[in-house]
Amino acid sequence: MGEQEASSVEKRSFTETLHHQKKPYFQPCFQYLIGFCLALVLCYVLSSSYLSWQNIPIHERYRWIFNNEANTLPLFRVHPKHKLQLNKIHTTQGPPEQSRGTQCYQFHQAYPKNYRFVMDNADICKNKNPFLVLMVPVSPNDVAARNAIRQTWGNSSLVQGKVVVTLFMLGLSHRADAEELKQENLQHMDLIQSNFMDSYVNLTIKTMVIMDWLATHCSDAAYAMKVDSDMFLNIDNLVIMLQKPGIPKMNYLTGMLMRNRPVVRQKSSKWHVPKEMYPESTYPTYALGMGYVFSNDLPEKYVAISKTIQPFNIEDAYIGACMKKLDIKISSPPDPSQFKDYNRRFDRCEFSKVITYILNSPQKLVKYWTDLKKPGPPC
Repeated sequence: MGEQEASSVEKRSFTETLHHQKKPYFQPCFQYLIGFCLALVLCYVLSSSYLSWQNIPIHERYRWIFNNEANTLPLFRVHPKHKLQLNKIHTTQGPPEQSRGTQCYQFHQAYPKNYRFVMDNADICKNKNPFLVLMVPVSPNDVAARNAIRQTWGNSSLVQGKVVVTLFMLGLSHRADAEELKQENLQHMDLIQSNFMDSYVNLTIKTMVIMDWLATHCSDAAYAMKVDSDMFLNIDNLVIMLQKPGIPKMNYLTGMLMRNRPVVRQKSSKWHVPKEMYPESTYPTYALGMGYVFSNDLPEKYVAISKTIQPFNIEDAYIGACMKKLDIKISSPPDPSQFKDYNRRFDRCEFSKVITYILNSPQKLVKYWTDLKKPGPPC
């Protein structure tokens, strides 16, 4: 008999011996009693812990959450389409990692100094001295959106006689190839990447990191714009607007204004915000996040004031909260009709007059831009 066969027989014999051993002396009813007592003790411990947690002031809870890397406490459920799965809290030492099936998201810290840049073009403003900087938050994986912008409204570095710089802000993604991003940046020199997890619920972090970058690396620019990657932007009309008489050079924020917007409490909604994050029933006036323009003195003020404002996951409303805390009024555009949201069909004349439109398609952006720029009057 070979060694493997002998070993198999020994294992089977040992298993059978265990199977035929006498049953434990404890009677089943006594076992049930022990189990019931343990369950009562466990319930008491859990309920006591929960009540203790509830009695902790909310700002202390945040501090505990932020400083406890091992914590995986599910605080709020979100719509399945927008779940962020983490097993570590954001720290300055490294990026968060995805969890093993946790279907919730943690509170995040919006203060941008908690994060660091892993890819940068820190000297671009020093070298180009721009009048306007376009900051585009985009997913690391969305190369198509970046390329469409590079072919269209992000293609010109001189617009209406003014220097314009377009940059893309990225977070981290487990699906993105770091080497491909590095090569893309070497080719275009327009990527900035920070070590927060790139996700929908982290847009406030992403926006505040944009503000920190502008305040740190591009403070001499006159204006900046946070503009989403799915947008049509008539850059000529924007620069013309910013040069109109009476446009403030400081404390200026404008776009498509949202006034008295109710906070969504419905948990199934994409825009759900719990009371623990934002207790008021309505948001302060804010500019819709698709694209808002601001004088470049504001980013430094946003970064400073954000230390005192509890973060929540609606980034444009969070900027509105910063403006309210700074006691700075948001300005209506000279022509509010130029900031539009969704477009149902392309009209060359209409697109020649606006500043923004949401398209949701890189292909549409290239197609519409090409049509708009062809020879001949648009209207």
